[in-house]
Amino acid sequence: MVSLARDEAEWAPAGTPLAVVRATSPAEVRSVVAACYRHRVPVVARGAGTGLSGGANAVDGRIVLALDRMDRVVEIDPLERIAVVEPGVLKDDLRAAAAKQGLWYPPDPASAPWSTIGGNVATNAGGLCCVKYGVTRDYVLGLQMVTGTGELVRLGRRTAKGVAGYDLTGLVIGSEGTLGIVTEVTVRLRALPPPAITVAGYFSSVVDAGRAVAASAAAGLTPAALELVDRHCLAAVDDWKNMGLSIEADVVLLARFDEPGTAGDAAAERMVACFEGAGATYAVRSTDEEEAEALFAARRLAYPALERLGAVLTEDVCVPTAQVPEMLARIERSARKHAITIANIAHAGDGNLHPLLITDHGDDDARRRAQSAFDDIVADALALGGTVTGEHGVGLLKKPGLRAELSSAVLDLHRGVKRALDPRGILNPGKVIRAGPLDRAAVIARSTSRDAGRGDAAPAGSVNVRAPWRRRRGW
Repeated sequence: MVSLARDEAEWAPAGTPLAVVRATSPAEVRSVVAACYRHRVPVVARGAGTGLSGGANAVDGRIVLALDRMDRVVEIDPLERIAVVEPGVLKDDLRAAAAKQGLWYPPDPASAPWSTIGGNVATNAGGLCCVKYGVTRDYVLGLQMVTGTGELVRLGRRTAKGVAGYDLTGLVIGSEGTLGIVTEVTVRLRALPPPAITVAGYFSSVVDAGRAVAASAAAGLTPAALELVDRHCLAAVDDWKNMGLSIEADVVLLARFDEPGTAGDAAAERMVACFEGAGATYAVRSTDEEEAEALFAARRLAYPALERLGAVLTEDVCVPTAQVPEMLARIERSARKHAITIANIAHAGDGNLHPLLITDHGDDDARRRAQSAFDDIVADALALGGTVTGEHGVGLLKKPGLRAELSSAVLDLHRGVKRALDPRGILNPGKVIRAGPLDRAAVIARSTSRDAGRGDAAPAGSVNVRAPWRRRRGW
């Protein structure tokens, strides 16, 4: 029971559930919620528990409703290009099933091998391919779910078009189990893309890498993926997996293009030029797919590799693409100011940054400094016109940030929707929305005033490791 009481969010509070129910059908989910409605007992839905905001954390006296055993791919229709799946289906399992029909489900979170479709829907997950192909909301056509009153309903459609009534499906996506418990998902599929071309760029600072991201957007390039991985992440993966990925660079940008033929070739060459123009110390198009896959594998392994070094508090902010260099500079300043290690991975192409704040286990002083840096990063994202969460959700960790981002009037609209679908407030209460005002202007003012006049110097202690494969074939 303890293992099902929380997700992967570092330092998000969790209690002991009253009971855990492992549902195997929509009827069982409905029965549980109906009973909770009658007795006014809160219920928290969870999938694989890979969330990073505390959205699936239990509180004492609540029912945890685990959906991981509802893991059937119900249908794949190659003519309509749709799939119908239960919420416990793993993301990679859906991809594998679709691939047998020559089809593809694009949303690609780094947790794809172990996160569930239901969890992806709960947070509107994006991932590596979202810069070109979009996020979960762009692919969900319809849902079956249980409301807070215990009713089993269907939302959305199976057709390519449909505007009958309000978009309740879109409303539920990203609501983190506070508006309903999803029991089935109908998603849009695409044709499998052709083999991709990978471009790698090495940079001496995250700010230079950020400038390359902005330059590629200004050049009109839309890669299938544009990922940033810094020296902390690559060194951690290398130490763990002995992959030989440590390189002579502070930061790596990885771009992928899946346009066929000469269009893909031309886009790759233009990206190399953008990297070089932004100050890359090395930029090249790959001709060795094995090495290209190794770099992307390192990107996916970064989070679990860093967890081996200590407690990891994961940020998830998103800023306009033009502000990526400045946001990365501010993250570095926060690391220096609070004397903590902050590693950086990012879906850089759409401005979604994941600073990873690392502290030793049991170091309470470092924990307090990390939490202060966490708050500063949120404030900086808002000050630059961004949002407090791009894809991990609000959960417990981002509730103050949500109140800073949204006006009181908009928060009231959220509460009104919540009351309509969950009148007794039993669905994942205490998550996402919290009562009471927070002065957004004050939060942003704190960020802008403390950073006035500061430069973009790189942090001390940069790691400079060898690049054994630079001389190898393909790079």
